[in-house]
Amino acid sequence: MRGTRKRHRLAAAGSAALVATSVLAGCGSGDGGITINVYKYPQENFQKIVDNCNAAADGYEIVYHKLPREADGQREQMVRRLAAGDTGMDVLGLDVTWTAELAEAGWIREFTGQVKDRVEDGTLGPPLDTARYQGKLYGAPDNTNVQLLWYRGDLVQTPPKTWAEMIETGGRLIREGKPGLVEATGKQYEGLVVLFNSLVESAGGTIVGEDGTKAVVDDGAVKALEVLKTFATSDVVDPSFSNAAEDNARLAMEAGQAAFMINWPYVYAAAQAKPEFAKNLRWAPYPAVEGGESTATVGGVNYAVSAFSEHPDESFDAVLCLRNAENQKYAAINDGVPPTIESVYRDPEMAEPYPMREAILETLKNASTRPVTPAYQNVSTVLSTILSPPASIDPRATADRMRTELQDALDSKGVLP
Repeated sequence: MRGTRKRHRLAAAGSAALVATSVLAGCGSGDGGITINVYKYPQENFQKIVDNCNAAADGYEIVYHKLPREADGQREQMVRRLAAGDTGMDVLGLDVTWTAELAEAGWIREFTGQVKDRVEDGTLGPPLDTARYQGKLYGAPDNTNVQLLWYRGDLVQTPPKTWAEMIETGGRLIREGKPGLVEATGKQYEGLVVLFNSLVESAGGTIVGEDGTKAVVDDGAVKALEVLKTFATSDVVDPSFSNAAEDNARLAMEAGQAAFMINWPYVYAAAQAKPEFAKNLRWAPYPAVEGGESTATVGGVNYAVSAFSEHPDESFDAVLCLRNAENQKYAAINDGVPPTIESVYRDPEMAEPYPMREAILETLKNASTRPVTPAYQNVSTVLSTILSPPASIDPRATADRMRTELQDALDSKGVLP
């Protein structure tokens, strides 16, 4: 890595522990006297990033521990260990929906002072919003994710801007004897919640109030239910929509069944295994709800520092290195995870692996978060249950049921015992 910069320490006021700030972009070796244990999902090339940071570390060594592959398994392992006050976990790779839950429980530390400034500098707004709770920063966005509209350029010259236009275009293609289906995630799981949340936000609606304690489900949410119902009962929906997750949608698109797909950017790299399909794969910003703005739901991972870490100073320092611009670019190119630092998208080396980077950036700047509440796991379960199967939605009645059951979910505890 380039250059060598010093590490500076500062004191944080109140109950916050000492933290340190460092670019950690230089080369050098720590003495290995302290071990910083990083727990993160299995990321294929993450060890290389750890090695880069260890080469620059001052007095500590980062050790990468792989969490289970599935999100539920990751959360359960971390929550149970944190509930027990486990001091062996230092840096935690959190799904963006877990910030409020762990912060409310007092299990992760607030980012303050210069460390907070360094994290916020140059980081895109929506990813930062996922790392905040009650006005405080509890995470450092590592990578993000946002869905795009993918379409076949050999069938569609100009991508639709709204769901209504997409459904109409797909129907016309079908009537012409061409592939016209729209692939999306309708299975009863988080993918369906993301789809619904994006529709709600695009319609200008609200599911849960800003303080995370009140179920709202307003007229915008009803409009989103109407759009989802219309799509699920249209000629362009895949018959397997109610059982489809991301890869089901991708494979159906690659098989030539569809003209459109709502999915994450990983599908571009996956498509390269089928050159005949890949040459016609195009992308555009997420489609809007009629009369609203294009607003997709942001995903990704944030780094947090455990409240029980015996080395918070070094842990914050490690976080700054693990998610710096150079390492985010490496992860984007080698592991396909979109960066959270805006300048990385402008790097010339991103052009080939991320030809859709401008569409991602445009979508990210107007992206939305899922409801911010410590009880998000309960909220997600309720939403996916009520929304499934989408073809059975009765917009107004479904909204009333959703409002009642969501309030019950918000009033319960959001953290596993």
